[in-house]
Amino acid sequence: MVESFLQYLHSEKRFSDHTVLAYGNDLYQFSSYLEDQYDIENLDNVNDKIVRSWMVQLSDLGLSARSINRKLSTLKSFYRFAKKNGFNNRNPLENVIGPKQEQRLPEFVEEKEMKNLFSEIKFDSTFKGLRDKLILDLFYQTGMRLSELIGIKINDIQFSQKLLKVLGKRNKERLIPLHDGMLKEIEDYNFKRLEIVGDGEDALILNNKGIKCNEKFVYRTVNSYLSNVTLTTKKSPHIIRHTFATHMLNRGADLNTIKEILGHANLAATQVYTHNSIDKLKSIYKQAHPKG
Repeated sequence: MVESFLQYLHSEKRFSDHTVLAYGNDLYQFSSYLEDQYDIENLDNVNDKIVRSWMVQLSDLGLSARSINRKLSTLKSFYRFAKKNGFNNRNPLENVIGPKQEQRLPEFVEEKEMKNLFSEIKFDSTFKGLRDKLILDLFYQTGMRLSELIGIKINDIQFSQKLLKVLGKRNKERLIPLHDGMLKEIEDYNFKRLEIVGDGEDALILNNKGIKCNEKFVYRTVNSYLSNVTLTTKKSPHIIRHTFATHMLNRGADLNTIKEILGHANLAATQVYTHNSIDKLKSIYKQAHPKG
């Protein structure tokens, strides 16, 4: 049943391999708990009390409310699928409410630190120098995800329209505007890229061997450069995504525009960045107002 569900997520829902693996880990963990604690193998024998006892165990193991809720979300999806396909008569998660979790504000890099990244660090005109700068600039100027950057192909760049096509979550395409400076940067990099690219390789971002980069390579590259300019705890491509959204809001961009550029499914996912902007407003108000 689990295998059928995971195949459904992969083939029909088009979830990434990483997401499908996470769902599978959650379900096998729950399955082991049922067998160890209740000697249960039949789905119909699971009830809401058993699910809640699993939640208690997860909490005792030190998992955060956020992690527990994610696992509950996996179970809810699984049992809906099971019921719909006749594997189970009821959904034991219908009356289960997850633990309340504190809203975590996204971390971001200060604007002056991002300026230092591109002004104080010298990127030479070699393939590596141009590529590394392009990686950082694409993240900061578009807010794209790591998987989206790796998936960019040369033909996804529409130079005449000044647009970049990216493939987001669930294979949803979107267009991101590019300014002239960004397009020139891509052209300069591609000139060097063509000198090392392998036959049939159409990925934009390549490693030093002319092969499409993997996620670890890009993550290490971003982490290395950010370590030179910021003390922010997390130094990842996703932090630059948060930074892009926060800086756009601070400079007056509206939420719907940022939502479309980031590729969020709904506005609620974008609204989290307003908290950082409000904090910025409070800080400015306190400094500027006579009675602040």
